[in-house]
Amino acid sequence: MDSHAAEVGPRAGGSQWAGTPERGHSLVVRSGVWLALRMGRPLSLRLLHLVAAYYFLFAPSAAHAARDYLPRVLGRPARARDRYRQIYYFAVSLLDRLYLLKGRQLFDVSVEGVPLMLETLRRGKGAFLLGSHLGSFALVGSVGQRRPDLKVAMAMYEAQAGPLSNLFRIIQGEEAPEIIPLGHLEAMLRIRDRLDEGKFVGMLADRTIIEAPAQLVSFLGRPALFPSGPMRVAAALRRPVIFMTGLYRGGNRYHVVFHPLADFSQPSATGRDAAVRAAIADYARLLERYTRSDPYNWFNFYDFWHGAPTRGDSGPP
Repeated sequence: MDSHAAEVGPRAGGSQWAGTPERGHSLVVRSGVWLALRMGRPLSLRLLHLVAAYYFLFAPSAAHAARDYLPRVLGRPARARDRYRQIYYFAVSLLDRLYLLKGRQLFDVSVEGVPLMLETLRRGKGAFLLGSHLGSFALVGSVGQRRPDLKVAMAMYEAQAGPLSNLFRIIQGEEAPEIIPLGHLEAMLRIRDRLDEGKFVGMLADRTIIEAPAQLVSFLGRPALFPSGPMRVAAALRRPVIFMTGLYRGGNRYHVVFHPLADFSQPSATGRDAAVRAAIADYARLLERYTRSDPYNWFNFYDFWHGAPTRGDSGPP
């Protein structure tokens, strides 16, 4: 088997992000939310340059990751303004997440793949939305405001689930979306129940953890590990999988993409394991496609390729 399609089990490295969960004291978060809502987006964006400049100057791990990623995607050496732009886009996406969750109509959002979503809603069987740390998953909420029947529950690891749940409760109160913490049997049951209700279950599928199996796939010219768990859950529950990304394109403009990825509700001639491997490879190819079209939307500020075995070192064939 090609090592770039092999699955590897528990390993050292490859989950640096898991050791740095999204933190935020409730009072600090509430104060930041209050301030941003009172100041409005134009003034907040000006102040955001101070935040971006701080991280540009004093976040060495992010700078190292940018120097590794940006030349790969840009096809040329990365300049300082490229690295700053990536950090600033990340800061803008976080700020805009607040306004999106509050339902403020501040953005010019174009959507690609509307017929796919409408057909999936019509079937009423639910589906998985597979996102990433490319762009903003919060844009699903903006699309959902146009379609009240589009309901999304998020499934994620506990290190991120707790802080994000708190953030949603602070911003949206009782209207906050459901967060399903992964790692427990109950999570699979809750995911199944939400799908049976015709809802979408969103998962981010571009970060691995040491304890979970992952698949080695070529990404931006170098082998990288992608988690196989999300796709295996979709296959076990026999549901369609849709690739999703929300790309920031400057000013108040965003572009949302929904793209068909896999349909495990239909039997595969090659068998389920082969279908899962093929779907993960297709996910990586779509992710690469949109990193190349919108390179500054990549918000994985760690060594993404760290811990990936080299060719021929990915486990049994």
